[in-house]
Amino acid sequence: MEDRPFAIEAIVILPDHLHCIWQLPEGDNEFPERWRQIKRFVSVGMKSQLNARGEKTLWQRRYWEHLLRNEEDWRQHMDYIHYNPVKHGYVRRPADWPHSSFRQAMARGWYEASWGEMEPKSLTGMEFE
Repeated sequence: MEDRPFAIEAIVILPDHLHCIWQLPEGDNEFPERWRQIKRFVSVGMKSQLNARGEKTLWQRRYWEHLLRNEEDWRQHMDYIHYNPVKHGYVRRPADWPHSSFRQAMARGWYEASWGEMEPKSLTGMEFE
């Protein structure tokens, strides 16, 4: 991915989907190629059925992107990503989910270990998948 650099600021991987926040270089909005490369990298060696197009059924064809408008929008999406395993009933608090950037965010001082034991107010009214 050297030709398409980016940083992952937040990520959560669940059994049937994932969410992440990427920081792309200034003026770069090339999401499709990055997703193709990520899917290819993860899929190598994984057995999966193929669809009519010869694509592994491990991945859905679409993705949704959202340009973060400001600090408040960024914070709300960070909270959404990290609270997702709780919302789906996999764990009681985000710190208990091992497939997430929550622990790194805690180490940066962005969250306390007990954060998310109750639904955060920042997520009130927000739609979850």
